Amino acid sequence: MDKKVAVFRKEPFNAAHRLNNDSWSEEKNRDVFGKCNLPHYHGHNYELIVQVNGFPDPETGFVMDLKVLSDIIQQKVLNKFDHRNLNLDTAEFKNLNPTAENIAIVIYEILRPEIDAEKELFITLYETPRNYVRYPI
Repeated sequence: MDKKVAVFRKEPFNAAHRLNNDSWSEEKNRDVFGKCNLPHYHGHNYELIVQVNGFPDPETGFVMDLKVLSDIIQQKVLNKFDHRNLNLDTAEFKNLNPTAENIAIVIYEILRPEIDAEKELFITLYETPRNYVRYPI
């Protein structure tokens, strides 16, 4: 089939974080990050949407088996980040501010090697119902 199709898998996860730049003063961090800089962290109920674009396989009709995609997301992303403090519990954010933008980029970099190279991959991450990011654009 010569028609490109996008498939999506949505997975929720919960995580805490604190936005902070260690090279700035406490005052500047508070001014820039506001409530997101609370010293004892805060949490979000994230909604992760993984999009894979490609051509349906002529034998299965799938761009990608969504059960397989769900398993990859669970093993590679959710097992690392769900119910974790991103600043304290994850190697990925030890030296990287866990903004929604950076979380989406990290998730993309984790998942990209797991998805066939000829397929396009996009990450959409909802931090709140009204605030979300997409990578790449």
